[in-house]
Amino acid sequence: MADKKIFIAVVGESHASPEIAKLAEEVGAEIAKAGAVLVCGGLKGVMEAAGKGAKSAGGTTIGILPGSRREDANPYIDYPIITGIGYARNKLVIKTGHVVIAVGGSYGTLSEIAFALGYKIPVVGLNTWQMIHHNGQMDKEVHRVNTAKEAVVIAMKLAREAKPIEPPEFQK
Repeated sequence: MADKKIFIAVVGESHASPEIAKLAEEVGAEIAKAGAVLVCGGLKGVMEAAGKGAKSAGGTTIGILPGSRREDANPYIDYPIITGIGYARNKLVIKTGHVVIAVGGSYGTLSEIAFALGYKIPVVGLNTWQMIHHNGQMDKEVHRVNTAKEAVVIAMKLAREAKPIEPPEFQK
């Protein structure tokens, strides 16, 4: 993957606190500095903050929108993709990324983390959900980090190493 663009999906809540929005903006800027493309849901909150950060650092952004209007995209989206499929678009956001960075998050973010883990797409978590198995053990599949820079460094490494697989129901 060294010669191809890396796509990093950034997921998080649409009503982000100022602290979470700041982290997301830093993540977006770091993604752009790393030369990767930012993919998100294209709306407000973490999505808008990450897009703002990416654009401030000269990056490229893709927003996969739940509705049918390009105009609904936040102002930092270069390529708005309209889907008209509501929250089902979360799966498209995840599948477009080589890796996912979850910043904060509500239940939509939780679903995106689950989709990514199900598809064996690496997940980096920054101030987000903690996964605990039914046996009480912490799930190590979400790579927990403390800073935006660390999130992107780990994400780039994981993206270069990743070999996503399809769940059995999609395999030929």
